Amino acid sequence: MPRISFDSQEPRLLEAAQAVSRRVPKARLVGGFVRDCLLGISSKDADLETYGIGADELETVLKALFDGKVETVGRSFGIFKVFLGDGFDLDVAIPRRESKTGPGHKGFEVEGDPDLDPKEAARRRDFTINAIAADPETGELFDPFGGVDDLKKKILRVVDGATFVDDPLRVYRGVQFAARFGLRVDPATLELMRLMVARGDLDELSKERVTDEWKKLLLKSPKPSLGLELMRTLGLIRRSYPELHALIDTPQEPEWHPEGDVWIHTMMVVDEAARISRREFATDNERLQVMMGALCHDLGKPSTTAMGEKNGVPRIRSMGHEEAGIAPTEALFDRLAFGESIRHAAIVSAKDHLKPGMLWRQLEKGVLTEAAYANAVRKLIKRAKPTSWRVLLAISESDHFGRGLPDVEREPHAAGELFARTVIEHGLDGDGIKPLIHGRDLMALGMEPGPLMGRLLREIERLRDEGKIKTKKDALAYVSRFTFTSNPFE
Repeated sequence: MPRISFDSQEPRLLEAAQAVSRRVPKARLVGGFVRDCLLGISSKDADLETYGIGADELETVLKALFDGKVETVGRSFGIFKVFLGDGFDLDVAIPRRESKTGPGHKGFEVEGDPDLDPKEAARRRDFTINAIAADPETGELFDPFGGVDDLKKKILRVVDGATFVDDPLRVYRGVQFAARFGLRVDPATLELMRLMVARGDLDELSKERVTDEWKKLLLKSPKPSLGLELMRTLGLIRRSYPELHALIDTPQEPEWHPEGDVWIHTMMVVDEAARISRREFATDNERLQVMMGALCHDLGKPSTTAMGEKNGVPRIRSMGHEEAGIAPTEALFDRLAFGESIRHAAIVSAKDHLKPGMLWRQLEKGVLTEAAYANAVRKLIKRAKPTSWRVLLAISESDHFGRGLPDVEREPHAAGELFARTVIEHGLDGDGIKPLIHGRDLMALGMEPGPLMGRLLREIERLRDEGKIKTKKDALAYVSRFTFTSNPFE
């Protein structure tokens, strides 16, 4: 029998699995861990299936081996999590027998069965590439459904069509697997997934479960567009995401977008965002802000695109698509559960993704002085908060490179480079966007707290945005003209 190498994996995962294996009649590593071993991808967790031992006895064994590190996830059907430290977890379970009792992914009766035939245990899995098992001691593979061969041939195939449909989330899982691993969907599997979409099976899924699969697609795939294109092929974009479907066939001006319609451009931008966000950001939240910002940046184009002209030449224009993109972005986020920070970043992207480039061009043409440019950058950063200017710049850069222009990949993103340099040189990442003065400064000059104080502070910031006040000294000089014994605005 073929064997697997565990060289790509964290030793503590394998050592923990082997320790359990030595205390139970039979144990096999299963699921994504085995798939990742075959692909040479390191994992943060592993699944171990144990045979010939009941849930109570298994719990006793685990607590003896890993004192204080075991959490019971589902005692009734024998699922336990072992925390190994540094984010590494071993999930241990006895095989489960599932019987359909009603509609939906919750309409099941699940029963642990330590004597279940290993092939039947593997049959309940979604795709053949996830139905491969391995002996944790020897690495010997158990592959009853040909998952190893499918993985080599880069084919995504369901294990059993009759059980696959029981949980519609598996369609979304298939989408992110295809994109992450560059898989071609088997024709029968594609037809089954398309049927499930068409008859509305996925409509019952919760926002939270769907969003979890979106996150895996956007964070783990080097080319998320592969998954999005598969969603389009399955009819999922048309059925569930009308804001994205509207991008298809919305034309763009060939001079700036020779790649084609807005959907094609957005796919290119999303792939650039995947590359840039992995390079620039350490946290998943920031990366998701960039990814969803890239996905939503042109959602305003379908409602604003029309034929126009520039200097007498017919042109395709999308005037005002930035502000028009806010409503469809909010509608898309209402269908998902990404959280407020990611939602806000996507809205910022829709309305401001062009701003770094526009400001750069205005400086280049002499419309803005260097001082006025720096002030405009400061205002944009303030407007985007709490979204980081680095996130906005990453989206702008993705938009710049996500086009079919000749040599675009070899050009520097000059607008972004100048923007970042200006932020650093002018200290705009910290105190540069904070108010010049506060209520305590006005109180020190004799002003009583109240509505007029707030109005005066807002007026100072307005004048600052116009470039008429630049420093705290300027602001204090401005307010010192008032005696505060009467309304300074009257």
